[in-house]
Amino acid sequence: MAEKSRTIRDVLVGAVDALKKSGIPTPRLDAEVLLSRLLGVGRTKLFVLSNTNLPDERVEDFQRLIDRRRRGEPAAYIVGSKEFWSLPFAVTPDVLIPRPETEILVGEVLRTCRTFSLDEPDIIEVGTGSGAVGVALARELPGARIVATDISPGALEVAERNASLNGVRERISFLCGDLFGPISEKFDIIVSNPPYIPEADFSRLPLGVRGFEPFVALVGGPEGTEFQKLLIKEAPGCLKERGWLLMEIGDGQEKQVEDLLGTEGVYCDVGFTADYAGLLRVVRARRKE
Repeated sequence: MAEKSRTIRDVLVGAVDALKKSGIPTPRLDAEVLLSRLLGVGRTKLFVLSNTNLPDERVEDFQRLIDRRRRGEPAAYIVGSKEFWSLPFAVTPDVLIPRPETEILVGEVLRTCRTFSLDEPDIIEVGTGSGAVGVALARELPGARIVATDISPGALEVAERNASLNGVRERISFLCGDLFGPISEKFDIIVSNPPYIPEADFSRLPLGVRGFEPFVALVGGPEGTEFQKLLIKEAPGCLKERGWLLMEIGDGQEKQVEDLLGTEGVYCDVGFTADYAGLLRVVRARRKE
């Protein structure tokens, strides 16, 4: 590509074609994201500069990025960032790449706070990963006190960096530990995006997911509900009376999760919210008095 392509337009055309041939599902988007990051300009600026010639070394640098993407490495890991809730987040292989459907979880927490007049809620995010959910909530709820936990020290480093990047570092406490292990107080809201992929489904995930994102943040046991079961069982001890548990769930898991909530006998007002594809994605349940 370096010998044949010199303008931004030609370089992008070659990159898009190479990504298509490698089966990358979003070839144009990924090529534009990688080139805009390499050149330090916005994606729209690429079109303004489309007839600009690129030095050979820039073309070669871009080719190396495209080669990484062709091998399946997610574009977010290559550039080291991903937007979530219209906010910038650093991402590394220590954390899952934030997904648009997880914004549904953030939205449901905000709706719960508005509906039940929780102006200064105590919130804990279990398994914070990149910190996307906790940071987004801190930005939207200036009166909230937020605690974020994760079992991975590497993930917590990324989450703290993202809290600083988005100006909320002083409003979130980050604690290392499994589930509710690091805490002793009670909260108005427990929120979590736990691992929920069944073990048997892992090998069928796209290469960019199964080959690069952290296994422990993806797979939730044989049925995919192991961590949801633990959260449902342990959450009442960490919830205030009439407090809320909100979790993201996997495709088709709503019946299993509803049964788990019913088995505990301490929850009421159970409800589900669908994602942009119409799949039930978030469950919300309230602790009884």
